Amino acid sequence: MSSVGSMLGLLLTSRARLAGGREGRFWLVGAALAIGGTGIWTMHFIAMLGFSVAGSVIRYDVPLTALSAFIAVVVVGMGLFLASYGGERLGFLLGGGVLTGCGVASMHYLGMAAMNMSAHVSYDPAIVSFSVLIAIAAATVSLWFTLRVRGALKIGGAALVMGVAVSGMHYTGMYSMSVTTHPELEPLSGARAIDLLLPLIVGISVITVGLLLTIILSPSEKELRSEAAFRARLRDNDEGVPEVDLFGTPRG
Repeated sequence: MSSVGSMLGLLLTSRARLAGGREGRFWLVGAALAIGGTGIWTMHFIAMLGFSVAGSVIRYDVPLTALSAFIAVVVVGMGLFLASYGGERLGFLLGGGVLTGCGVASMHYLGMAAMNMSAHVSYDPAIVSFSVLIAIAAATVSLWFTLRVRGALKIGGAALVMGVAVSGMHYTGMYSMSVTTHPELEPLSGARAIDLLLPLIVGISVITVGLLLTIILSPSEKELRSEAAFRARLRDNDEGVPEVDLFGTPRG
């Protein structure tokens, strides 16, 4: 899921580079939904379905879970806009990477904090810090990919790298976690994982299909480049042809 969301996001950012202006910003919003929503948050939630604690059930705080999804999309969007605005300037790329990486780490640990169980949870600060560094490095590399990578094979390879990096950050963060169950079970509030899974699948599927249809129905990257080159030639021709009157005599 992480690689699929990353691939869709890279396709959208490639369109944003070509379109530019207001239209390019709309493509970047779609890329933020794809990378932040599908590539990061959905991957996190699916991975959490594989987490269990012997002797305790797990319930999820719905508002906190929803907030973690919102944070994932927003920080990815901010990083994409910052990197896109800065172009090739290293400061903007690093700033976007730090901002996005810290935001993704915040999303991860907020999503883990949304778990309610009859247990005490603690974290190893050193491993947590390492997971944050992984998130920052992964975010910076991902933003660099969005600025430079084009072509099906390169986008596919970059998406795999991004998927491995995001997953690596997640499981490093999980490795920092220690759980000590309580001897007595406590009543837990929140929703079961399966109760969140169906809306998650439906919602993300609708968004993903919508973004894919948008890419399929819009002009391809090759067509956009050809159109841009054609318009450039028209402008050059208009500038090179002298203005004439009705009798064909040059004016001025």
